[in-house]
Amino acid sequence: MGWGFLGAGHIATANLGPAVRSVATAELRAAAGRTPHRTAALGATSSSTDYAAVLSDESVDIVYIALHNSVHVDWTVRALRAGKHVLCEKPLGVSAAEVRAMIEAAAAADRLLVEATWNRWHPRTLDLAELLHQGVLGEIQHVEAAFDGAEPDVRNYRRHATLGGGALLDVGCYAVGAILAAYDWAIPEITAVRRQTWPGSAADVRTAADLRFGESTANVVASLTGTGREVLKLSGTAGTVRLDSPFTAGRGPVELQVESRQGFAVRQYEPVDPYALMVTEMTRAVAGDKAAFLVPLDQSLAVAETLDAIRAFQIE
Repeated sequence: MGWGFLGAGHIATANLGPAVRSVATAELRAAAGRTPHRTAALGATSSSTDYAAVLSDESVDIVYIALHNSVHVDWTVRALRAGKHVLCEKPLGVSAAEVRAMIEAAAAADRLLVEATWNRWHPRTLDLAELLHQGVLGEIQHVEAAFDGAEPDVRNYRRHATLGGGALLDVGCYAVGAILAAYDWAIPEITAVRRQTWPGSAADVRTAADLRFGESTANVVASLTGTGREVLKLSGTAGTVRLDSPFTAGRGPVELQVESRQGFAVRQYEPVDPYALMVTEMTRAVAGDKAAFLVPLDQSLAVAETLDAIRAFQIE
């Protein structure tokens, strides 16, 4: 299956490029990026600075979009209209309106559109979803989720709101997604928000919010200060789950701790490459395998709607 890349930044070169090269059924046919030497380093059959050339390449079946957030919607829609299936970096769009436009374009083109929220393919994340489905924790009462990512350079798009930057969009999508998964993807009421921006920028360096799902609650913290703090704790009427490194699990061993009426148990997971799992499943799905796991678009939309609501909340 032929892959084409738009963008040759760190995630593309360090994670998705190696993942495609490691999957026997995938081949990186074309890549385009602003920096020729980094684009060439991806090892595609052809490389250039021309994004449109990737979309017109008949050997490309799947386009992976790793551009800054503000242009996700434009290049996703263009790729879909060119007849390509699309794996787009998170956040899928910078607003729910953009995500809806992308979903409509995918339906019109009869092509797959998937958000590359890579941790969703990790076996531990899939096991947690199954635990929730089985009701092992009973009724969820509270979820705590926090993700503090690396502090970006002042020139990085993450510090610029006009490019879709800010902590909430960059790492908040992971934490909010984990919360919504615990509550079966319901849209919460936002009850409080605390926000801090970088000096001279409208982009948030830290956003914290309190969420309510009926009588149940959650709190989320998204920040880009470089401490590396990650928290995910789910508390229910019948048990509690804790995850170490919940949003960066992958090449190191991780655990899932479950305390329930059946007692205390620790599930251990050997190192895996969730990016390779994501590429494998996307390739399988495009080949027609209905059993392939993909992040559902209604879940991506639920995350976008919740991020919209947090950003729109009027802080007194």
